[in-house]
Amino acid sequence: MPAKKLKELLDSQGIQYRSISHSTAYTAQEIAASAHVPGREMAKTVIINADGKWAMAVLPANRKVVVQELRDITGAEHVRLATEQEFRGLFPDCETGAMPPFGNLYGMDVYVAPSLAEDDEIVFNAGTHDEVIRMRYEDFERLVRPKVMSFTT
Repeated sequence: MPAKKLKELLDSQGIQYRSISHSTAYTAQEIAASAHVPGREMAKTVIINADGKWAMAVLPANRKVVVQELRDITGAEHVRLATEQEFRGLFPDCETGAMPPFGNLYGMDVYVAPSLAEDDEIVFNAGTHDEVIRMRYEDFERLVRPKVMSFTT
């Protein structure tokens, strides 16, 4: 079942979405394979720390974050990837590392790679390591209001 906050938001807004169960997987590429989603279409959420403030970088499973580019687009002096130990408590309704890219539910800015914004749909972790959500990107954008910027290789 999706994270409680996520499910409540989607349902309260009348968003159509599909919950897809898959065998337990931990990396974005493994999840994509298990859920039968191409890696370039599976959105992974990476937590970053920009000058002491937490944020989400959302990118295709087959891409990597370029920290220098995030530094440039955020205007922060210090940007780094967070460790699971650091962000574990930020998402109490999610399994560690399976948080959905809804920073608005957790008081965080969200940066999305342009290639995800070009797709009709977005697929992402639903708060567990055995379920993803597929929904229209347009609905995701309306709810989350992410900043679409290039920061991947």
